Amino acid sequence: MQIRRSFHFCASHIVRNCTSRRCATSIHGHNYQVEVFLKAHRLDKAGMTLDFGIFKNEIASFIDAFDHAHHFWDKETEGFQNFIVGTCARYAKLSFNPSAEHYALMFHLFISAILEATELHNNEAVSVCSVRVHETSYGYAQSEAEDLANPDLMGAISLEGVVFSPEILKDMPNPQLLEQLLAYHRAKENALYPLKKPFVSPQPLAQI
Repeated sequence: MQIRRSFHFCASHIVRNCTSRRCATSIHGHNYQVEVFLKAHRLDKAGMTLDFGIFKNEIASFIDAFDHAHHFWDKETEGFQNFIVGTCARYAKLSFNPSAEHYALMFHLFISAILEATELHNNEAVSVCSVRVHETSYGYAQSEAEDLANPDLMGAISLEGVVFSPEILKDMPNPQLLEQLLAYHRAKENALYPLKKPFVSPQPLAQI
């Protein structure tokens, strides 16, 4: 069983080393669409894979943090990085070149990490099977679960590989999200769930 949830954000970047000269040498922007596909081999107590309301918490917040921001590779020159930091309130410093393929892998990694660190109460057994990232309406990059175990694909992408500007962190409902994810996954076996899902006791069925 699979379910899909889509998200949108607008952002600018430069993709260094790519074939297209315009893309490799000029700041440009896209209206991104992110599609997240979850799978489950059993349904929860409500007969669902995962309540879509859970997407509205940390997952939506994390993706929204990339909105109206400039995203740049930490291999950019010091002068360029200083220019972005000095002129943009919203920016994301990345350990990887910001291609659509890398975004798909990065969102897959982080959304998986968020789900693993979220305390669930309804017998959910769910995981991320794929993530699609559209830069345009006519093409996308898609990651699969097995890609996260492939070092040739993941490269420098890790939970340490995204740094948000202070302005982005200030706007996030949970500014400690990235720190909590790192702490949880570094001490996974002994860590308490840092991300809490509000538990609503089921109401008894109406008497007929």
